[in-house]
Amino acid sequence: MKKLKIGIIGGSGYTGGEVLRILAFHPKVKITYLTSERLKGQKVSQIHPNLRGLIDLDFSSINDIKDKVDVLFICLPNGVSMNYIDKFISLADKIIDCGADFRLEDDKVWLNWYKIPHQRPEYLKKFVYGLPELNRERIKESNYVAIPGCEATVSLLTLYPLVALDLIKPYPIIIDAKMSSSQSGKNFSLATHHPERTHCVRSYLPSGHRHTAEIEMFLSKINKKIRVDISATAIDMVRGILVTIHCFLKKEIKEKDIWLAYRKYYKNEYFIRLVKQKTGIYRYPEPKILWGTNYCDIGFDIDKRSQRLILIGAIDNLVRGTAGQAVQCLNIMYNWPENLGLEFSGLHPI
Repeated sequence: MKKLKIGIIGGSGYTGGEVLRILAFHPKVKITYLTSERLKGQKVSQIHPNLRGLIDLDFSSINDIKDKVDVLFICLPNGVSMNYIDKFISLADKIIDCGADFRLEDDKVWLNWYKIPHQRPEYLKKFVYGLPELNRERIKESNYVAIPGCEATVSLLTLYPLVALDLIKPYPIIIDAKMSSSQSGKNFSLATHHPERTHCVRSYLPSGHRHTAEIEMFLSKINKKIRVDISATAIDMVRGILVTIHCFLKKEIKEKDIWLAYRKYYKNEYFIRLVKQKTGIYRYPEPKILWGTNYCDIGFDIDKRSQRLILIGAIDNLVRGTAGQAVQCLNIMYNWPENLGLEFSGLHPI
Protein backbone atom coordinates (compact mmCIF):
# COMPACT_ATOMS: atom_id res chain seq x y z
CA MET A 1 0.00 0.00 0.00
CA LYS A 2 1.39 3.38 -1.01
CA LYS A 3 1.73 5.72 1.95
CA LEU A 4 1.07 9.45 1.95
CA LYS A 5 4.16 11.62 1.93
CA ILE A 6 4.19 14.07 4.83
CA GLY A 7 6.29 17.18 5.42
CA ILE A 8 6.50 19.07 8.71
CA ILE A 9 7.50 22.73 8.66
CA GLY A 10 8.85 23.84 12.03
CA GLY A 11 9.65 20.40 13.35
CA SER A 12 11.81 21.37 16.32
CA GLY A 13 9.13 22.86 18.58
CA TYR A 14 6.69 21.13 20.88
CA THR A 15 3.91 21.07 18.27
CA GLY A 16 6.14 19.77 15.49
CA GLY A 17 7.57 17.12 17.80
CA GLU A 18 4.11 15.99 18.84
CA VAL A 19 2.90 15.79 15.22
CA LEU A 20 5.99 13.70 14.47
CA ARG A 21 5.44 11.42 17.48
CA ILE A 22 1.85 10.66 16.47
CA LEU A 23 2.55 10.20 12.77
CA ALA A 24 5.49 7.87 13.51
CA PHE A 25 2.87 5.23 14.39
CA HIS A 26 0.28 6.17 11.76
CA PRO A 27 -0.06 3.22 9.35
CA LYS A 28 -0.91 5.25 6.25
CA VAL A 29 1.78 7.95 6.19
CA LYS A 30 5.53 8.34 5.75
CA ILE A 31 7.46 11.36 7.03
CA THR A 32 9.48 12.78 4.14
CA TYR A 33 11.13 15.71 5.92
CA LEU A 34 11.08 18.04 8.92
CA THR A 35 12.41 21.56 8.76
CA SER A 36 14.24 23.73 11.25
CA GLU A 37 16.29 26.65 9.99
CA ARG A 38 18.24 26.82 13.25
CA LEU A 39 18.94 23.09 13.52
CA LYS A 40 19.53 22.19 9.88
CA GLY A 41 21.63 19.03 9.60
CA GLN A 42 21.12 17.89 13.19
CA LYS A 43 19.48 14.59 14.07
CA VAL A 44 15.80 14.87 14.92
CA SER A 45 16.27 12.52 17.90
CA GLN A 46 18.69 15.01 19.50
CA ILE A 47 15.81 17.47 19.90
CA HIS A 48 13.04 14.91 20.39
CA PRO A 49 14.77 12.23 22.50
CA ASN A 50 11.53 10.26 22.95
CA LEU A 51 11.84 9.33 19.25
CA ARG A 52 15.27 7.69 19.47
CA GLY A 53 15.34 4.63 17.26
CA LEU A 54 11.98 5.55 15.72
CA ILE A 55 12.80 8.49 13.46
CA ASP A 56 16.06 8.47 11.51
CA LEU A 57 15.91 11.90 9.90
CA ASP A 58 17.95 15.09 9.98
CA PHE A 59 16.36 18.53 10.10
CA SER A 60 16.37 20.25 6.74
CA SER A 61 15.83 23.83 5.57
CA ILE A 62 12.75 25.04 3.74
CA ASN A 63 15.07 26.36 1.03
CA ASP A 64 16.41 22.84 0.37
CA ILE A 65 12.99 21.29 -0.27
CA LYS A 66 12.21 20.63 -3.92
CA ASP A 67 9.85 17.67 -4.09
CA LYS A 68 6.15 17.92 -3.34
CA VAL A 69 4.48 15.99 -0.56
CA ASP A 70 0.85 15.03 -0.18
CA VAL A 71 0.27 16.89 3.09
CA LEU A 72 2.21 19.65 4.78
CA PHE A 73 1.88 20.24 8.51
CA ILE A 74 2.87 23.79 9.44
CA CYS A 75 4.03 24.18 13.05
CA LEU A 76 5.39 27.72 13.11
CA PRO A 77 4.92 30.57 15.61
CA ASN A 78 1.93 32.86 15.12
CA GLY A 79 2.40 35.44 12.39
CA VAL A 80 5.02 33.51 10.40
CA SER A 81 3.28 31.07 8.05
CA MET A 82 1.22 33.78 6.31
CA ASN A 83 4.48 35.20 4.92
CA TYR A 84 5.35 31.90 3.21
CA ILE A 85 1.93 30.56 2.26
CA ASP A 86 2.59 30.64 -1.51
CA LYS A 87 5.73 28.57 -1.00
CA PHE A 88 3.86 26.09 1.18
CA ILE A 89 1.04 25.69 -1.32
CA SER A 90 3.60 24.91 -4.01
CA LEU A 91 4.99 22.11 -1.84
CA ALA A 92 1.81 20.16 -1.05
CA ASP A 93 -1.67 19.33 -2.23
CA LYS A 94 -3.10 19.75 1.27
CA ILE A 95 -2.03 21.97 4.16
CA ILE A 96 -2.78 21.68 7.87
CA ASP A 97 -1.64 24.79 9.74
CA CYS A 98 -1.30 24.40 13.50
CA GLY A 99 -0.67 28.12 14.10
CA ALA A 100 -3.06 31.05 14.39
CA ASP A 101 -2.48 32.68 11.01
CA PHE A 102 -5.56 31.34 9.20
CA ARG A 103 -8.00 30.59 12.04
CA LEU A 104 -9.92 33.85 11.83
CA GLU A 105 -12.11 34.86 8.90
CA ASP A 106 -11.59 38.63 9.07
CA ASP A 107 -8.25 40.42 8.81
CA LYS A 108 -9.59 43.32 10.91
CA VAL A 109 -10.37 40.91 13.73
CA TRP A 110 -6.89 39.43 13.31
CA LEU A 111 -5.29 42.89 13.61
CA ASN A 112 -7.36 43.67 16.71
CA TRP A 113 -6.19 40.55 18.57
CA TYR A 114 -2.70 39.91 17.18
CA LYS A 115 -1.65 43.55 16.72
CA ILE A 116 0.04 43.05 13.34
CA PRO A 117 -1.51 43.38 9.86
CA HIS A 118 -2.37 40.11 8.15
CA GLN A 119 -0.11 39.76 5.12
CA ARG A 120 -2.35 37.45 3.08
CA PRO A 121 -6.00 38.14 4.00
CA GLU A 122 -7.19 36.60 0.73
CA TYR A 123 -6.36 33.18 2.17
CA LEU A 124 -8.47 33.55 5.31
CA LYS A 125 -11.63 32.35 3.57
CA LYS A 126 -9.80 29.44 1.93
CA PHE A 127 -8.84 27.79 5.21
CA VAL A 128 -11.44 25.77 7.11
CA TYR A 129 -11.57 25.86 10.90
CA GLY A 130 -10.32 22.44 11.97
CA LEU A 131 -12.65 21.48 14.82
CA PRO A 132 -13.65 17.97 13.73
CA GLU A 133 -16.78 17.25 15.76
CA LEU A 134 -18.35 20.57 14.83
CA ASN A 135 -16.96 21.24 11.35
CA ARG A 136 -16.44 17.75 9.94
CA GLU A 137 -18.12 18.14 6.54
CA ARG A 138 -16.22 21.30 5.68
CA ILE A 139 -12.92 19.74 6.74
CA LYS A 140 -13.67 16.71 4.57
CA GLU A 141 -14.09 18.90 1.48
CA SER A 142 -11.16 21.25 2.09
CA ASN A 143 -7.50 21.19 1.09
CA TYR A 144 -6.54 23.83 3.66
CA VAL A 145 -7.28 23.45 7.36
CA ALA A 146 -6.42 25.77 10.26
CA ILE A 147 -6.24 23.98 13.61
CA PRO A 148 -8.00 25.86 16.44
CA GLY A 149 -6.12 27.17 19.42
CA CYS A 150 -5.94 24.78 22.37
CA GLU A 151 -8.00 26.92 24.75
CA ALA A 152 -10.54 27.62 22.00
CA THR A 153 -10.80 23.89 21.27
CA VAL A 154 -11.78 22.80 24.77
CA SER A 155 -14.04 25.82 25.32
CA LEU A 156 -15.94 25.39 22.05
CA LEU A 157 -16.45 21.66 22.49
CA THR A 158 -17.71 22.27 26.02
CA LEU A 159 -20.03 25.17 25.16
CA TYR A 160 -21.38 24.32 21.72
CA PRO A 161 -24.32 22.00 22.52
CA LEU A 162 -25.70 24.41 25.13
CA VAL A 163 -25.46 27.38 22.75
CA ALA A 164 -26.84 25.42 19.79
CA LEU A 165 -29.91 24.35 21.78
CA ASP A 166 -30.37 27.85 23.23
CA LEU A 167 -30.17 26.64 26.82
CA ILE A 168 -27.87 29.37 28.14
CA LYS A 169 -27.85 33.15 28.04
CA PRO A 170 -25.47 34.64 25.44
CA TYR A 171 -23.84 36.78 28.15
CA PRO A 172 -22.18 36.52 30.59
CA ILE A 173 -20.07 33.48 29.69
CA ILE A 174 -16.93 33.49 31.81
CA ILE A 175 -14.15 31.02 30.97
CA ASP A 176 -11.68 30.39 33.78
CA ALA A 177 -8.77 28.61 32.08
CA LYS A 178 -5.99 26.85 33.98
CA MET A 179 -3.04 26.61 31.60
CA SER A 180 0.09 24.43 31.55
CA SER A 181 3.63 25.58 30.80
CA SER A 182 3.98 23.91 27.36
CA GLN A 183 1.43 26.37 25.98
CA SER A 184 4.09 29.06 26.03
CA GLY A 185 6.15 27.07 23.53
CA LYS A 186 9.84 26.23 23.47
CA ASN A 187 11.29 29.74 23.53
CA PHE A 188 12.64 30.74 26.91
CA SER A 189 11.60 33.73 28.97
CA LEU A 190 11.72 34.81 32.59
CA ALA A 191 8.11 33.65 32.93
CA THR A 192 9.07 30.10 31.90
CA HIS A 193 12.33 30.01 33.88
CA HIS A 194 12.05 27.09 36.34
CA PRO A 195 12.42 29.06 39.60
CA GLU A 196 9.72 31.47 38.41
CA ARG A 197 7.34 28.95 36.84
CA THR A 198 7.40 26.00 39.23
CA HIS A 199 4.87 25.76 42.09
CA CYS A 200 2.96 28.71 40.63
CA VAL A 201 -0.72 29.54 40.36
CA ARG A 202 -0.29 32.78 38.45
CA SER A 203 -3.02 34.94 36.95
CA TYR A 204 -1.11 35.97 33.84
CA LEU A 205 -3.92 37.07 31.52
CA PRO A 206 -7.05 38.08 33.45
CA SER A 207 -8.53 39.54 30.25
CA GLY A 208 -7.75 39.88 26.56
CA HIS A 209 -6.99 36.25 25.68
CA ARG A 210 -6.61 35.91 21.89
CA HIS A 211 -8.69 32.75 21.66
CA THR A 212 -11.73 34.85 22.56
CA ALA A 213 -11.87 35.82 18.89
CA GLU A 214 -12.06 32.20 17.69
CA ILE A 215 -14.71 31.22 20.19
CA GLU A 216 -16.93 34.18 19.38
CA MET A 217 -16.37 33.73 15.63
CA PHE A 218 -17.60 30.15 15.75
CA LEU A 219 -20.46 30.54 18.23
CA SER A 220 -21.76 33.76 16.68
CA LYS A 221 -22.83 31.74 13.64
CA ILE A 222 -25.51 30.33 15.96
CA ASN A 223 -26.21 33.38 18.11
CA LYS A 224 -24.87 36.79 17.12
CA LYS A 225 -25.29 38.05 20.69
CA ILE A 226 -22.76 35.59 22.10
CA ARG A 227 -19.96 37.13 24.11
CA VAL A 228 -17.27 35.29 26.06
CA ASP A 229 -14.64 36.52 28.50
CA ILE A 230 -11.55 34.52 29.38
CA SER A 231 -9.27 34.66 32.41
CA ALA A 232 -6.10 32.58 32.07
CA THR A 233 -4.11 31.24 35.01
CA ALA A 234 -0.72 29.51 34.76
CA ILE A 235 -0.43 26.42 36.94
CA ASP A 236 2.40 24.03 37.78
CA MET A 237 1.77 21.46 35.06
CA VAL A 238 3.64 20.74 31.79
CA ARG A 239 0.65 19.54 29.75
CA GLY A 240 -3.05 20.17 29.87
CA ILE A 241 -5.87 22.71 30.13
CA LEU A 242 -8.80 22.77 32.49
CA VAL A 243 -11.58 25.26 31.74
CA THR A 244 -14.31 26.05 34.23
CA ILE A 245 -17.01 27.95 32.34
CA HIS A 246 -19.62 29.95 34.22
CA CYS A 247 -22.81 30.65 32.29
CA PHE A 248 -26.50 31.04 33.13
CA LEU A 249 -29.51 28.97 32.13
CA LYS A 250 -32.35 30.68 30.30
CA LYS A 251 -34.88 28.76 32.35
CA GLU A 252 -34.91 26.18 35.10
CA ILE A 253 -34.05 22.75 33.70
CA LYS A 254 -33.01 19.39 35.07
CA GLU A 255 -29.62 17.72 34.89
CA LYS A 256 -30.95 15.19 32.42
CA ASP A 257 -31.59 18.02 29.95
CA ILE A 258 -27.88 18.90 29.99
CA TRP A 259 -27.01 15.23 29.49
CA LEU A 260 -29.42 15.07 26.56
CA ALA A 261 -27.89 18.21 25.00
CA TYR A 262 -24.41 16.71 25.01
CA ARG A 263 -25.62 13.34 23.82
CA LYS A 264 -27.49 14.93 20.93
CA TYR A 265 -24.22 16.27 19.52
CA TYR A 266 -21.60 13.89 20.86
CA LYS A 267 -23.32 10.51 21.22
CA ASN A 268 -21.20 8.91 18.50
CA GLU A 269 -18.04 11.00 18.92
CA TYR A 270 -15.05 8.81 19.74
CA PHE A 271 -12.98 11.58 21.35
CA ILE A 272 -15.67 13.27 23.47
CA ARG A 273 -16.36 11.79 26.91
CA LEU A 274 -18.90 13.02 29.47
CA VAL A 275 -17.47 12.82 32.98
CA LYS A 276 -19.81 13.43 35.90
CA GLN A 277 -19.61 10.83 38.63
CA LYS A 278 -21.15 10.88 42.09
CA THR A 279 -18.30 9.02 43.78
CA GLY A 280 -14.55 8.54 43.45
CA ILE A 281 -11.63 10.92 43.01
CA TYR A 282 -12.01 11.65 39.30
CA ARG A 283 -15.63 12.84 39.41
CA TYR A 284 -15.05 15.64 36.91
CA PRO A 285 -12.62 16.10 33.99
CA GLU A 286 -8.92 16.34 34.84
CA PRO A 287 -6.04 17.07 32.43
CA LYS A 288 -3.67 14.71 34.25
CA ILE A 289 -5.34 11.54 32.97
CA LEU A 290 -5.49 12.92 29.43
CA TRP A 291 -1.75 13.38 28.90
CA GLY A 292 -0.82 12.10 25.45
CA THR A 293 -4.42 11.51 24.37
CA ASN A 294 -6.77 13.15 21.89
CA TYR A 295 -9.79 13.05 24.20
CA CYS A 296 -11.81 15.99 25.41
CA ASP A 297 -13.54 15.26 28.72
CA ILE A 298 -16.59 17.35 29.63
CA GLY A 299 -18.53 17.64 32.88
CA PHE A 300 -21.01 20.03 34.46
CA ASP A 301 -22.89 21.08 37.57
CA ILE A 302 -25.95 23.26 38.17
CA ASP A 303 -26.10 25.86 40.93
CA LYS A 304 -29.86 25.82 41.48
CA ARG A 305 -29.72 28.87 43.74
CA SER A 306 -28.70 31.17 40.90
CA GLN A 307 -29.38 29.03 37.78
CA ARG A 308 -25.63 29.14 37.12
CA LEU A 309 -24.44 26.32 34.90
CA ILE A 310 -20.83 25.34 35.54
CA LEU A 311 -19.19 23.54 32.62
CA ILE A 312 -15.85 21.79 33.03
CA GLY A 313 -13.65 20.75 30.10
CA ALA A 314 -10.18 19.20 29.99
CA ILE A 315 -7.70 18.29 27.24
CA ASP A 316 -4.00 17.74 26.63
CA ASN A 317 -3.11 21.03 24.91
CA LEU A 318 -0.36 19.47 22.79
CA VAL A 319 -2.50 16.59 21.50
CA ARG A 320 -6.21 17.38 21.41
CA GLY A 321 -5.33 21.06 21.50
CA THR A 322 -2.94 20.92 18.55
CA ALA A 323 -1.13 17.92 17.05
CA GLY A 324 -3.69 15.21 17.71
CA GLN A 325 -6.48 17.37 16.38
CA ALA A 326 -4.37 18.03 13.29
CA VAL A 327 -3.99 14.28 12.69
CA GLN A 328 -7.72 13.81 13.30
CA CYS A 329 -8.33 16.38 10.55
CA LEU A 330 -5.88 14.52 8.29
CA ASN A 331 -7.90 11.34 8.80
CA ILE A 332 -11.12 13.17 7.94
CA MET A 333 -9.60 14.70 4.79
CA TYR A 334 -8.73 11.22 3.51
CA ASN A 335 -11.87 9.49 4.77
CA TRP A 336 -9.94 7.28 7.21
CA PRO A 337 -11.16 6.30 10.69
CA GLU A 338 -10.76 9.40 12.82
CA ASN A 339 -8.94 7.57 15.60
CA LEU A 340 -6.29 6.14 13.26
CA GLY A 341 -2.93 6.73 14.97
CA LEU A 342 -4.70 8.32 17.93
CA GLU A 343 -5.78 5.30 19.95
CA PHE A 344 -3.56 5.96 23.00
CA SER A 345 -5.73 5.87 26.14
CA GLY A 346 -3.48 7.77 28.54
CA LEU A 347 -1.84 6.45 31.71
CA HIS A 348 -2.94 5.99 35.29
CA PRO A 349 -1.35 6.48 37.73
CA ILE A 350 1.08 9.03 36.42
